[in-house]
Amino acid sequence: MATYSRTVRRGLPRTRDGEPWPPAGDAPVEVADPAPAVVAGAEPPVVEQAEPPVVEQAERVETTPTVVAIEDVSARASGPRSTSGVALRRGLPRVAGGEPWPPAGVAVAVVSGQVADEPEAAPRAERTETTSEVTATGDVSSRAFGPRSTSGAALAGGMALRRGLPRTKGGEPWPPAGFAPAAETVAPAADAPEPAPAPTTPARAGRRTGLPRPGAAAAASAQPAPAASTPAAAPAAAPAQAAPAALAPLPFTSSVRAGEAAARWEADRARAIAKRKPITPPEPVRHGPFTTGQWVGAAIIAVIALVGAAGMLVMLTRWFLSLEFMQSFVASYPGAYELPEQAPVGFPVWLNWQHFLNIFFMVLIIRSGLYVRHQKRPAAFWSPRGNPKRKISIQLWLHQSLDILWLVNGVVFIVLLFSTGQWMRLVPTDWSVFPNALSAGLQYLSMDWPIEDGWVNYNSLQQLAYFAVVFLAAPLAAITGVRMSGVWPKNATALNKAYPIEWARAVHFPTMLFFVLFIVAHVTLVVTTGFLHNLNAMFASNPGNGWVGFWFFVGAMVLVVAGWVAARPLVLAPIAKLFGRVSER
Repeated sequence: MATYSRTVRRGLPRTRDGEPWPPAGDAPVEVADPAPAVVAGAEPPVVEQAEPPVVEQAERVETTPTVVAIEDVSARASGPRSTSGVALRRGLPRVAGGEPWPPAGVAVAVVSGQVADEPEAAPRAERTETTSEVTATGDVSSRAFGPRSTSGAALAGGMALRRGLPRTKGGEPWPPAGFAPAAETVAPAADAPEPAPAPTTPARAGRRTGLPRPGAAAAASAQPAPAASTPAAAPAAAPAQAAPAALAPLPFTSSVRAGEAAARWEADRARAIAKRKPITPPEPVRHGPFTTGQWVGAAIIAVIALVGAAGMLVMLTRWFLSLEFMQSFVASYPGAYELPEQAPVGFPVWLNWQHFLNIFFMVLIIRSGLYVRHQKRPAAFWSPRGNPKRKISIQLWLHQSLDILWLVNGVVFIVLLFSTGQWMRLVPTDWSVFPNALSAGLQYLSMDWPIEDGWVNYNSLQQLAYFAVVFLAAPLAAITGVRMSGVWPKNATALNKAYPIEWARAVHFPTMLFFVLFIVAHVTLVVTTGFLHNLNAMFASNPGNGWVGFWFFVGAMVLVVAGWVAARPLVLAPIAKLFGRVSER
């Protein structure tokens, strides 16, 4: 048998500063003579495979220890086999401190006189981490050395070697593409029995299942067949035998399918993006037409505008009063006229109590009236004992109850006012009250306060304001309130036609606004025209400037605030039950 050899290309050193590997003069590859032709149509025999050459692992593979038990290749088939092979080059150890890989004595069989087809390029795993694996196999080429060629002589016993890093900078990966020695083929006899199917290797315990390795199924399908006694086969028959399926079914159920998780993730992400709505900021809470911030901004602008307007008005008024004819007008009408000689001086104690009760009732009436005007669903309802079908909200009951107490206090005030002569301080008794009121108003606008002493006599502007509150606004509020209440008869057609409820509603609310403006102006003048003197006159019945009236005023304000806080259903329900029935519906 003639042999042909070639020198092995030397590569990088195995150790630092060492010699290139393999050493000079290493054994060349031997190629045997071509085998006899095989009869057409016969199964190509499987020849004995020698130890394959070692391919240096250029890629860094991180694995846990792998034990490979390799059977004797010669024991797997009967009949004569070729022992020609290529000694594999041993590379780095698979584990730290281990022996070089592959084990000593492993060889790759070659086909005499044939060149294997170019194997399919196997994907390179850049960094592989696996669990401990114990492999028991007899097919060294398919289990230990990567994918095999699926065409030509490679399926007849050869294998494709795993390609690593290039041997030179900028070169191709080593070994070259298509380097897959083929095994020698021996034609079986015509009457040779069909080879038995190769046993399927069961799934090994402790091994993590994953995607099939490219070329593994093809290597498993190309199991060696029994040797035949008549070696005769044509070279053209080899391609016909190289048409099995590219991938054989796995011997176990795979738990991972290529691309399934990624496709599902992409589909879920696409659906999430499609359903995603643009993030819009929540709608701000509005109080009427504006939000809280807008109301604050509008209030600041309004205050600035009012201060500016007031400053301009003061300057204009002072210029107007500086004119000669206005100076004569102010001298003739200083702002107050003389009261009748029988008019009383000072404030009696009953007037101080009437003044406090009027403040208390007016504040709570305004508060309950605004609540009734803006409430949507009452928290509780009140109905009289004699008519349980008539129900009103508990806040409306409070409003009407306070109206009754305020009217009673007003009647007592009117009676005492006319019985003691105090009416002359509120009711104008001279027509000069009007020019004096105009003069007093101009003096207030010019910030040059008119000289007055409320303990003795009100100025004409004060007298007209108090008269309007007591004798005009209070009765008007009472009349319009009675028309809107349940006391008004509903079946009085002529009376309802003469006094429609729409008129009452149109007048009642502006009257409340008049009371609010009067309270603001009244408190402002009390503070700016002698605070302690005015408090002593209104709350302590003395004209001094001490602190007694101030402390009476503080106590009165504490009671007003307590009544404001207590005006809620939790406190009102027990009181309302004394006069009727309270329910939530």
